[in-house]
Amino acid sequence: MRQYLRHPSDIPILYRLGDLVADRNDYLRNIGYGGLCFRSHSAVSIGTKIYIEIPIVQPEFKADGIVAWCRAQEHEYEVGVRFSGVEAEYGVRMVEQVCQIEHYSRHVRETEGRELTSEEAAVEWIDKYAAGFPG
Repeated sequence: MRQYLRHPSDIPILYRLGDLVADRNDYLRNIGYGGLCFRSHSAVSIGTKIYIEIPIVQPEFKADGIVAWCRAQEHEYEVGVRFSGVEAEYGVRMVEQVCQIEHYSRHVRETEGRELTSEEAAVEWIDKYAAGFPG
């Protein structure tokens, strides 16, 4: 059963494979209760330990994981990561926050006619609503 949200996202992520810091232009694609998928400019070997940061969510999401799969997609790769050592409650909270940000972006587009990137929507949503978000 698929446990990833299916809508695409352009929320930036940072990741480290061992001591290497990856290109900061990689982006979250889907997120779920047990892991996430992101777009990468280069392939990552299955089984590789990976450290993920998503600085745009509050509190900043940081997690260790394992690369579960990697698939070529035209000029880039989709990399699936399974979280390890992350409390389920924290992962669920992050998923809910990303959903709220995506919903906010759609609402702004429909009601105000403004097109926001996921990063712009996240900044606005955090400023307006993060303090009242259950945590």
